[in-house]
Amino acid sequence: MSTLLEMSGIRKSFAGVKVLKDAQFHLKEGEVHALLGANGAGKSTLMKILSGAYTQDEGDICLHAEKKLYQTPKEAKLHGIHCVYQEVDTAIVHQLSVAENILLDRLSTGGSFFLNKRSLEKEAGTVLQRIGAGNLSLGSSASSLSLAEKQLVLIARALLQDAKVLILDEPTAPLSLAETDRLFDVMEELKKEGVGIVFISHRLPEVFGISDRITVMRDGETVDTLETTATSPEQVVDTMLGGSFRQEFVKQPAEIGEQLIEVKGLDDGGKLGGIDLSLREGEVVGVVGLVGAGKTELAKSLFGASPVERGSFLMKGSEINLRSPRDAVKNGIALVPEERRKEGLFIHESVQHNLSFPTLKTLSRTLWINRRAERKLALQHIESLGIRTAHEDVLLNDLSGGNQQKVSIGKWLTDDASVFLFDEPTKGVDVGAKKDIFNLIQSLAQRGKGILYFSCEIQEILAISDRILIMFDGRIVKELNAGEATQETILLYASGGTAVNEREDVRLTI
Repeated sequence: MSTLLEMSGIRKSFAGVKVLKDAQFHLKEGEVHALLGANGAGKSTLMKILSGAYTQDEGDICLHAEKKLYQTPKEAKLHGIHCVYQEVDTAIVHQLSVAENILLDRLSTGGSFFLNKRSLEKEAGTVLQRIGAGNLSLGSSASSLSLAEKQLVLIARALLQDAKVLILDEPTAPLSLAETDRLFDVMEELKKEGVGIVFISHRLPEVFGISDRITVMRDGETVDTLETTATSPEQVVDTMLGGSFRQEFVKQPAEIGEQLIEVKGLDDGGKLGGIDLSLREGEVVGVVGLVGAGKTELAKSLFGASPVERGSFLMKGSEINLRSPRDAVKNGIALVPEERRKEGLFIHESVQHNLSFPTLKTLSRTLWINRRAERKLALQHIESLGIRTAHEDVLLNDLSGGNQQKVSIGKWLTDDASVFLFDEPTKGVDVGAKKDIFNLIQSLAQRGKGILYFSCEIQEILAISDRILIMFDGRIVKELNAGEATQETILLYASGGTAVNEREDVRLTI
């Protein structure tokens, strides 16, 4: 395979802080090249430079040995460089059809005002067939698509523009196992066509299953590039973290106290039905299910963000009404949502403002905010949570995903909250940040807080939970104590299966 892309000596600073010091990245034609690194390592900045969102301070980018210099994503696309970001909803225009979304880049570059709809749909259909997505209805609204289907539309859009380099940023984060396999099939077909794919992921089994080479970044520098078959997940983790991450998370016991919350017969008239659950002081209850099981819907219902038709909520034995998030916060319930950038943070505000937002009332004197107290609170959270930021006034959008998640959690760390709802809290974060989040959750439990931990990552559920609730099709189908739960048992029930001793006529149903 010949060299397609060379990035060498890339340097970039923001407000005097060096984010990239001497980054290198090489990509061959027809290969999947994984780009890995702990949150804050610089990989996102490097790819934003490649895709034209940022301009490097120093360094060269060469395509087919020809030096390129571009300053906008539009210029990068003209050179065949396309990026499909993790938040696919931000790149899809929901009011347009599937075909119109696929041809969006072409339409935006100008041309005839009058378009031949039949010709447009034929061209869009051809590229969908090319990636095995010919079953998508070209005329349907993009708003009706699943996340996986929207992702395929974005890939089709890139290929229609003759993509040479395709950057996939955490592409499997919102996908089910079947959807992930389908995406990997598409990637294999693109490899055969000579497309170079940059694959950014924190899921090492996927990296080792799909990539040809792995480049590891640390502290703004490229530290190693390895043939995937010549290394191991353990070696990659050590390289990512400089050998500092030697121990896996070990759960420490917390004293289980009085009952905090009890939910009976929760039903939203749609996804959720007949939900019963309870949570005690100091307890971590894992809620596990595959994509589409209803975990996020349940978390939002418990936070008052989604309406319910039936069900009772008891807090410390007294019935409460949860008609809105305001009711939830007033009763000591905090939610760290799955879509942190859309629902959990003010991404274009500072770290300080994000950390102080839920407690503004206590920081205010009449109409004025005590900025000194606000800054003091922010600095305390930055230090205690290990948030990597140059200072408290840095915009949240400039932080890595893992540090954004720490801010999303840190804003609720007051004595007012007694129940914490964590919805996929480690989505898109590296192993180091994941361990920090686990330790934080553990410290909350040891302070007597109750935690509901919603995740489709079975290993995480096994590591953090005292009890485990398994969801399938909007219902809790099984409860297990941590000591009796195994990955196989959880996957069985989460897939709609039934244990042999629970049904005499069926040994295994999935």
